[in-house]
Amino acid sequence: MTKRKFFKATFKVEVLSEEPLTGSESLADLSYMTIEGDCSGAHELIKQDTLNGKQAAKALQAQGSDPEFFQIDENGNDVDV
Repeated sequence: MTKRKFFKATFKVEVLSEEPLTGSESLADLSYMTIEGDCSGAHELIKQDTLNGKQAAKALQAQGSDPEFFQIDENGNDVDV
């Protein structure tokens, strides 16, 4: 397994608006709405974990991404790029 460390940060994002949100807004949408638009927003770091290679691979897959995003395989081993 790779000797590299990876980090998983969980944030809480709060948006105040005059209309209900759909829940399908992207982070970019929420950012625009709260910085440039007519919504108010705040965010808070809730939790940060250190992951080993295998945990990072599983976390990437849970997000619908691929472990090769960090140049590791599904077991957390470094892959040649």
